[in-house]
Amino acid sequence: MMNIARTWLPPLAIGTLGIASWEIWVRAFDVQRWLLPPPSSIIREIVDSRALLSEQAFVTLQEIVIGFVLAAGFGVLLASAIAYSKILERSLYPFVIASQMIPIVTIAPLLLVWVGPAMTSKVIVVAMISFFPIVVNLVDGMKSVDQDMVDMFRTLGASKRQIFLKLQIPTSIPFFMSGLKIGVVVAVIGAVIGEWVGATGGLGWLMRLSAPQFLTARVFAAIIVLTVMGVILFAIVGLVERMVLKRYPRMN
Repeated sequence: MMNIARTWLPPLAIGTLGIASWEIWVRAFDVQRWLLPPPSSIIREIVDSRALLSEQAFVTLQEIVIGFVLAAGFGVLLASAIAYSKILERSLYPFVIASQMIPIVTIAPLLLVWVGPAMTSKVIVVAMISFFPIVVNLVDGMKSVDQDMVDMFRTLGASKRQIFLKLQIPTSIPFFMSGLKIGVVVAVIGAVIGEWVGATGGLGWLMRLSAPQFLTARVFAAIIVLTVMGVILFAIVGLVERMVLKRYPRMN
């Protein structure tokens, strides 16, 4: 109990102080609510618009989950190919790096033209933005295997395939889980970018519609819901990581 208190009390105290200061400052200087609403107005908006926020949050959550799963699956296949074959590494890895040099905001409008404003374009954006950390971390993990262990496997007559399956893959699992944690966070960003460019639903779409109408409290409410969603997804991946890595000394 004491450890939990030490972990959570400092951020809770700082967060409470920040929210209280925000509320006092807005009211003391009579800031217009369309410009910067006080936290109390944002909380009221969350309560009053809970049905709308829940509906749009579910749309965004679907895009995030589907895109993230696709990115993880494709990332595993691509990283395995890169780590297994030097030829594939030299052929594919430069394109993996180059794919991140193109701003995703320039790709999203093209996807909107190619596949329309439905969920598919947002799923593609999420997958494109979240697969990179998964691939890079997994490749690094597979390449971080101890060379002495590789030599020992070869001495015992292990084939390249056996070394890959029984040594490189188990060694890369902690790296893979780290990549997933980064990937799920940027997946949330990718979904919002896709919805902001063009969509028929989702929290990003709701923010884009609310901002020109000066419904600033609703924009902040959507941001808070999106933030909570991202934290929960990160916590879920972290929980899976702890379960998977129980046998790893670094996780004890």
